[in-house]
Amino acid sequence: MANSETKPSLDTDALFTQLAEPFDSSEIKWRVTHTSHDGSRGAVIAFADPRAYTDRLNQLFTPSGWTRNYDVTTVSAVSRQKRDTIIQTGKVLVTCTLTIARMGTHSGSGEQWADEQNAMTAAEAQAFKRASSCFGLGRYLYNLPETWVSLDDHGKPIKLPTLPAWALPKGNRTAGKTNPACGPRPPVVQRGPIDQEATNKIQGFRRSLGDPIYAEILWRVARAQQANAIANAQLQATVVEAMERASRGILKTQSLAESIGDTEFVSVLDRLHIRSMSSIPNLETLMQLVSELEDVAARSAA
Repeated sequence: MANSETKPSLDTDALFTQLAEPFDSSEIKWRVTHTSHDGSRGAVIAFADPRAYTDRLNQLFTPSGWTRNYDVTTVSAVSRQKRDTIIQTGKVLVTCTLTIARMGTHSGSGEQWADEQNAMTAAEAQAFKRASSCFGLGRYLYNLPETWVSLDDHGKPIKLPTLPAWALPKGNRTAGKTNPACGPRPPVVQRGPIDQEATNKIQGFRRSLGDPIYAEILWRVARAQQANAIANAQLQATVVEAMERASRGILKTQSLAESIGDTEFVSVLDRLHIRSMSSIPNLETLMQLVSELEDVAARSAA
């Protein structure tokens, strides 16, 4: 789809670079994903409102220089456990196809439980962001590791994390080399003393977690591709904590698999396109697997 309104002075590489530029810090919000047992601390991840994505697209390509289309399907008559109660609900499944003039087309998917407030809006936003990230837009947010913060009595962060320099727009940071497809590279972490025992412990998680999740945690938390390349002992300890949490997720899936039986377990794996427990592609899929198995177990117990 050609459009004469797209700014002609920008070549494709420059457009990718501007798409990948971090959002202003005022556009960034934080969501608590899980908490400690006593609820005093929680892990938060950064995200941006979909309007920040549309503003960037409008700025670079004009409103007529890009389009998005949504394909919505629903799954009904699904049981799930919510607040210790088994309810009948469904799922909203959305695929967003994003087309940008001169840049091409990408798609992304999103889903939400139908009984959740604004389920359709949430699923559409997730799909739109995932499609946008294929162009580099908002992709840098996936490189921000989860951060543990103190929570108040309502489960809200008392103090929000500070964004690193590479996750700020050029006007707020020192200019550096960027990758047009993936956004700014994080800075080199200062090296320090390491604990060989921690290195061995981290390497021991590889077999239980599988290569994909093992590699994802190493990169997300420590920006390392191997356990012996983690920069310092503090990062090692953080990696161990993250891998222990993932291991608990794996153990939970094994426990749920035993409770529902092989037939149902294999059915869930097939539905999520998981070939084996050692090849779960990422942490998000692991969380989805646990959720699906919990739903099956709840239906079996009803």
